[in-house]
Amino acid sequence: MASIGIDIGSTAAKAAVMEDGKLVATIVEPTGFNSVDAGNRLAARLADLGYNTQDHPVVATGYGRVSVAFASKTVTEITCHGLGASYLFGSDGVVIDIGGQDTKVIQLANGRVKKFVMNDKCAAGTGKFLEVMADRLGVTQDTMGAMARTGKLVSISSMCTVFAESEVISLIGRGEPRENIANGVIESVVGRVCSLAGATLGSQSADAPCFLTGGLCENEYVIERLAANLKRQVITCPEARFAGAIGAAISASKIEQ
Repeated sequence: MASIGIDIGSTAAKAAVMEDGKLVATIVEPTGFNSVDAGNRLAARLADLGYNTQDHPVVATGYGRVSVAFASKTVTEITCHGLGASYLFGSDGVVIDIGGQDTKVIQLANGRVKKFVMNDKCAAGTGKFLEVMADRLGVTQDTMGAMARTGKLVSISSMCTVFAESEVISLIGRGEPRENIANGVIESVVGRVCSLAGATLGSQSADAPCFLTGGLCENEYVIERLAANLKRQVITCPEARFAGAIGAAISASKIEQ
């Protein structure tokens, strides 16, 4: 019996399918305006793959989990990201999930969540912040990472995305090179994520790995800068974007039909 996990995030909606303890399918859709519609679009695509949500256990998680009417149950993001990261990377380490609306740092011990911290939703340390700044610079997030690699650091100090965007507009207005602004934007995000992770990592051994999940798991420059600032290995993979959905699918596999 297959089990299905649905993760409705603020920016992207993801689905994962597990069979016999193995990940067999993943789907991603933009969440858009309506979380209910996002869930239904995922259900339609799952049906196209042969996985009707009425025939398999479904667990929903994420920002819009209560909007998934066809879910058998809902489970918190922390639990699901912990389960998903443990499946992908190992049972011990620190999960850093940079989401659209928030960033979560989760300490795993023997595959279980030991403790976690989250940032404030308005703090400029999220994927949405990078998306807004990339749009302001007229580039994609991946292009912004490549630009940042060749730029010089400029300070972006605001903790709020709206005020930080005003800082970027001022930098553009005075003729600061885009490469420098991109560098400043990414260093701002990395600095806030590392500050959030500090207390959790302080209780870990010096060689304990960090597992990066979320939409930035394929941004090589962000991964490099996180590793340099945290002074430890940051492990990730393309499937890490689906960690929440994978964890939800693992939870669904435990539901008795």
